[in-house]
Amino acid sequence: MNDPSSSQWSNDSNKEQLKPPLKKVRSFDTVHFQVLKKKKIATSSEDGRTVPEEYEEGIGLLNNTPRNQFVPDYSFSTLGNQHVHESTEMLSPIKPKVETDNFKNKKSTFSWNSIFRRNENNDGPRIIHINQNELNQGFISNSVSTAKYNVASFLPKFLYDEFSKSANIFFLFISGIQQIPNISPTSRYTTVLPLVIVLLITAIKEIVEDYGVHKSDRELNNRKCKIFDGSQFTEKAWRDLKVGDICRIDNSQFFPADLILISSSEPEGLCYIETSNLDGEVNLKIKQALPETAKNISPAQLSTLSGVVQSEQPNNRLYNYDGTLSPAVNGKKYPLDPGMLLLRGAQLRNTSWIYGLVVFTGHETKLMLNSSKKPTKLSNVTRITNRNILYLFGMLVTMSILCSCGNLAMSRSNGDKRDYIMISATELGKEFGFNILTFMILFNSFIPISLMVAMEIVKYIQAIMIDNDLDIYYEKTDTPAVARSSSLIEELGQIEYIFSDKTGTLTCNEMEFRQCSISGLSYSLSPDPDKRPISDSDSNAEYSFQQLEQHLETSQDAYVISEFLTSLMTCHTVIPEVNEETNHIVYQASSPDEGALVNGASDVFSYKFMARKPHSIMCSRKGIQEEYQILNVCEFNSTRKRMSIVLRGPDGKIKLYCKGADTVILERLSEDNPFVKSTLEHLESYACEGLRTLCFAMREISDDEYAKWSQIYEKASTTLVDRSEELDHAAELIERNMFLLGATAIEDKLQDGVPETIATLHEANIKIWVLTGDRQETAINIGYSCKLLTDEMDLIICNEDSHSSTKKFMDEKLAQVLSVTEHMQHDPFAFIIEGKALTYALEKDLEKTFYDLATRCKAVVCCRVSPLQKALVVKAVKKYSKSILLAIGDGANDVSMIQAAHVGVGISGVEGLQAARSADFAISQFRFLRKLLLVHGSWAYQRLSKMIFYYFYKNVAMYLTQFWYAIFNGFSGQTLYESWTMACFNVFFTFLPPMAIGLFDQFASARLLDKYPQMYVLGQKNEFFNQKRFWGWIINAVYHSALLYFIGMAAFVDDSVFQNGLSGGQWWVGTTIFSATLATILWKAALITEFNGYLVYLFGNHGVCRTTSSMATVYGIQRYRTSINGVKRMYRPQSYHYIQEIQKYNFPDYRPRMDRFRRAVNKVRKIQRLKQTRGFAFAQNDNDQSRIIRMYDTTQQKPSG
Repeated sequence: MNDPSSSQWSNDSNKEQLKPPLKKVRSFDTVHFQVLKKKKIATSSEDGRTVPEEYEEGIGLLNNTPRNQFVPDYSFSTLGNQHVHESTEMLSPIKPKVETDNFKNKKSTFSWNSIFRRNENNDGPRIIHINQNELNQGFISNSVSTAKYNVASFLPKFLYDEFSKSANIFFLFISGIQQIPNISPTSRYTTVLPLVIVLLITAIKEIVEDYGVHKSDRELNNRKCKIFDGSQFTEKAWRDLKVGDICRIDNSQFFPADLILISSSEPEGLCYIETSNLDGEVNLKIKQALPETAKNISPAQLSTLSGVVQSEQPNNRLYNYDGTLSPAVNGKKYPLDPGMLLLRGAQLRNTSWIYGLVVFTGHETKLMLNSSKKPTKLSNVTRITNRNILYLFGMLVTMSILCSCGNLAMSRSNGDKRDYIMISATELGKEFGFNILTFMILFNSFIPISLMVAMEIVKYIQAIMIDNDLDIYYEKTDTPAVARSSSLIEELGQIEYIFSDKTGTLTCNEMEFRQCSISGLSYSLSPDPDKRPISDSDSNAEYSFQQLEQHLETSQDAYVISEFLTSLMTCHTVIPEVNEETNHIVYQASSPDEGALVNGASDVFSYKFMARKPHSIMCSRKGIQEEYQILNVCEFNSTRKRMSIVLRGPDGKIKLYCKGADTVILERLSEDNPFVKSTLEHLESYACEGLRTLCFAMREISDDEYAKWSQIYEKASTTLVDRSEELDHAAELIERNMFLLGATAIEDKLQDGVPETIATLHEANIKIWVLTGDRQETAINIGYSCKLLTDEMDLIICNEDSHSSTKKFMDEKLAQVLSVTEHMQHDPFAFIIEGKALTYALEKDLEKTFYDLATRCKAVVCCRVSPLQKALVVKAVKKYSKSILLAIGDGANDVSMIQAAHVGVGISGVEGLQAARSADFAISQFRFLRKLLLVHGSWAYQRLSKMIFYYFYKNVAMYLTQFWYAIFNGFSGQTLYESWTMACFNVFFTFLPPMAIGLFDQFASARLLDKYPQMYVLGQKNEFFNQKRFWGWIINAVYHSALLYFIGMAAFVDDSVFQNGLSGGQWWVGTTIFSATLATILWKAALITEFNGYLVYLFGNHGVCRTTSSMATVYGIQRYRTSINGVKRMYRPQSYHYIQEIQKYNFPDYRPRMDRFRRAVNKVRKIQRLKQTRGFAFAQNDNDQSRIIRMYDTTQQKPSG
């Protein structure tokens, strides 16, 4: 090349002179940022936006500065071409660094992390020697652990978690003071033994749950990959992979670590990868190796490769990478960029094999740095329970002080009568303090020691019920639901926000060619029976694809049909590959849309794309072999929304085939186009069904016109200034006066039951936010398909590209929403925000505005977001809202979001098990979320609420009798009950009733909970577990304890004797009152579960009979209270009371059936919307595909590697 800039790139001696100042490097540099921060210099990007402090935490992952300068040919990547960048980047591509040795002049900064880094210099690059493993020492292993505990950390972590609970701290304190002589009125083991049993049971539960995570980690670490040992590839486990190793990855395998691409089976070191695990994007990405390493395509050649890689230090930026490779052959330094980096978690697709050099392993990979250890989550019910335990502790301390004051008063007033106690007046103060401890021990069971372990057991069994529920078992993949964290099971009944991934969670990652419109007629894979044609040219009917075959032979528009099918066969950038085993052609498509169209043309219509050469393609049309010469490819980009290809056909004619969004195709048609009106009607019908649409057009070009245009195109393709704009302008000159052939409709298949599930969750007042790495147009289209977005919604779309414009937009829209909702009834809003605008919206000054606007919308869709942005959105809502949040996803890119939410649900789908392993619950289909929340969640919340309140009731009712007894024994600290009777009260006598309530109580059947999702609002409003109900139960317990104690004491006022002459005494009185109170408590359990208790009569002593009468009195009072509740159900009913009546009497559902009417109204609304904004269903990558297809010659045999 003669251009001076190109010579500078190739001249290694000038590189030092050409180095730009560090402050002008546009790609974000960690060290540069730290230096500026240290100097207190305000860092900002070239558009003037200040870099926020959280930049390192993922809010500002990327730089948004455009690039216009020349880029050398050898680097085909996101940095090496101005059009080629990861399709999921929220911001614009990164400027390449000219310098190759960019590590020397960076200033060092201190970091606490450097203390714990093993033998690494974080101030400079990571040095990796190729094929010299003995020099690559000091790096961490590739073993990964996501478990909460290990052998060393289990005991301290477990004890810390358990003694962060108020009840356990209290009982540990009581156990301690019980060991002090002459303080405890009970045995010194009365509290410590039950506490140890409780902790032991909880520890076993934690070990069982964490063992499952360790097992999953072990399976992942034991996966096999092929590692080069110097002469050949040997199979080893992932955990044995080390930095500097060279490994071979075969097609469809996942990358075990972060690799630098060395070579591949494809021409010039190309390979295709799928990053749906990382960013949710199903479109395939293209990576390319350095030309200097791409020639190493066999173990023998690989053994001769040597040199040094200087790599950046590990960081969490998925789309950035800086490094150099210095081969030992020439010593030159070649830049490494993100286009050569293969990230752990991504999958090799449509490529036979690749060789990769390991640069980051284990927890230093970018995937793991974007994840975090599974956090310790505490449910809302548990937090409230701990608070209520503190209230009871306050009552206990108050009672102890009152009793101690009573003892002090009695000692002062009756001291001369109590000289046998031998406590002098000077020691009364000291005795007052000891008495407080004595009464605290006496009343310690006021706080239920077995409550926590009972809760854990009940939750664990409820989790088993979820695991064994056949309604949420997916037979196709033999995958049951799994509750990995039973401690959060009741949270499922209180969810108010769901944050969902799209790809693989709502959709199936499958594209299917469903319908097409050709020459004004609509054809379908499965025609609607209500739209049967009445003639051969009925534009309002639907024909089958078989009828299309007939029309191709007999119709007067057969030529148009043939040209349409030819455009499907030729207008694309797909690479065909023949499977040697099955001899079947597999199409490598960077866009799933293109793959579906080419497969449809091949499989359905026998217009087969056979092979690709650098300047031509081989096709088979109805069995006839044809060759088309590729003259030019005008590529797709987000501005053009179309692509076209110029071909010379077998007949020697030059034709232009163009496909794109209808809005851009229609305005480039000639005046004589008879099929525009009918095609538009078909497009509207397709879009109403949620299908992705494309328009196809063509024109013939004369040789003279092409010769003139090709000169313009050649000049545009070689210009060094604004090349993309010049190419777009050249394409405009040829893409005109076209003839409309027709349109296609592709289904991005939703999972079964997704629309119905989302509609039902909306009825349950659950707000759903979709956070996806996909494009905005695709996300909106799927939103309508799955009923997340409806036609009555008013869409608020934020596509701003600066901080100030984003702030202005959100302020204006928030004011508009507030004014509309305050003064009038309005259709619900839906908020759509692009990833770039979301970057600004999540900054500190806009975060609250974003929350206020988004939470006032019924649905929110965040497009093209990074994994950390997903987590930041969840944290923003968590920060400003007290609602319970649930996050659901299926890929590794969803892990941070899942862990940030109160409840995480993983989908065990096609993207692997990364999300399921890190989640609290795992299901195999999104539709199972419906029963998981509405049924299991509602049951768990209501059952645990009732069980916890009943636990509080029974302990207060029982042990408050000790307080009443203290009044009669002179506040001496004497116990009314025998020690082991008290110890067995919680763990033996009353252990099963609350367990039965927690496991089997149902306030409504599963059928009715699913049928009436409005019932779910009870959990969101905390109807069954609030402070009003808590104090109601406590007051009821105080009342029952007083009534039972004083009636019992009155019954034994004359200290009756048995008929055989034996006397009763204190223990008989205590045992009788204990029995009466116990029976009442058990009757209470029977009443609240709507089962009648059985009255047991005891004979042999008149006091027992009288006390038993008191139990009957209390029983009658409880029945009276139940009748009061019946009056309340009649005059002040709650929503679930109606459902209980429906369930009891099995009333039929007479709700009007308006589904057909609603569908008709929605269709009219959709058509009105589509007439205003069309053409948003086209999805394609902005890749330099024309250059790629020129590299391929699929007629040549590929290297075996």
